[in-house]
Amino acid sequence: MQRGGGDTNQAILIDYCPDVLADKDPLNPMKHMWDADEESRRMCELSLPAICENFKKFDRFYSEKFNRTRAKYTSSNFDEVIDEGVDAFICGSDTIFCIDEFDGFDDGYYANYPCMKNGYTISYAASFGDSHFTEDDYATLNDRLKNFKALGIRESDMLGYIREHFSGEVQQTLDPTLLLTDKDYDELIKSVKPVAKKNSYLLLYSRRYNPAMEEYAEKISKKLGVKIIEISLRAVNAEKHQMFYEAGVEEFLSLVKNAAFVVTNSYHGIIFSIQYRKPFAAFSREQGDTKIKELLSLCEISDCLLIDGKENLPAVDYDAVHNKIAVERKKSLNFLEKSLKSHELLS
Repeated sequence: MQRGGGDTNQAILIDYCPDVLADKDPLNPMKHMWDADEESRRMCELSLPAICENFKKFDRFYSEKFNRTRAKYTSSNFDEVIDEGVDAFICGSDTIFCIDEFDGFDDGYYANYPCMKNGYTISYAASFGDSHFTEDDYATLNDRLKNFKALGIRESDMLGYIREHFSGEVQQTLDPTLLLTDKDYDELIKSVKPVAKKNSYLLLYSRRYNPAMEEYAEKISKKLGVKIIEISLRAVNAEKHQMFYEAGVEEFLSLVKNAAFVVTNSYHGIIFSIQYRKPFAAFSREQGDTKIKELLSLCEISDCLLIDGKENLPAVDYDAVHNKIAVERKKSLNFLEKSLKSHELLS
């Protein structure tokens, strides 16, 4: 949070890069791919123009829609962020607490820089992902938790441990994309030209290649008599699908909203399918199962998670689903409001 003049405060997005990502080039990701096989590398290389276009669109979105810090911050200069009037921090969301992803306890995400420890810091919807903690890791974790005044955690797996080892308020909170409604997202896309006519396509959004998911998408598209628009790096599918990895934020939202059906192994692909009340099928994904299963369980639609695509897909009562989300949204917003008011960041 950034202190304004008088009693005014405003949110500011800190342009921060953890050390573990400092040598990674988002426009040339082949060196650090999870899938190191030759075919996956070739698919990524063929998709580089779309990757570059996607990066430009997201950077534009961050610049236009967010109040972002003037400077970029790393471990070498992070404490200088106070020169931009920042003295309170919300760490989140997603897998910022995942020590496997960040080669340990990142000082920014665990509020371990002096300005964060001396200021006021909470977390919101922070996730441990599928971290594997040793005894020494737990000792470090207990120490890092002391940097926070309150902890909002996304998944339930670590809640019991956190409550046992942290003296402040701990609450399970919704992913921040669920703090808004479809009407809020409609404001972002109202001036966007749709990629395709409404209900004329099935959206296949793949965060990791799954042949069973692809086969299922093709089966459903034939049943519905629609084409497939695919967001993935599997460039070889351009022979049969309309590939659109270059989608920006607004285009992605529009693609979900106007799809006849969504097939995905993406956590946020599922979230926005739910937001827009779309018929969808979710598939399992390595390093993504915990959050996907918990989201579907919250909405009481766990049967929407398919293994091989041969299961019967249930109809979703979206009125009931959105009522459940509304209850959790209120709890999460109350957590944020209470945490920020305690430091006089909200009036």
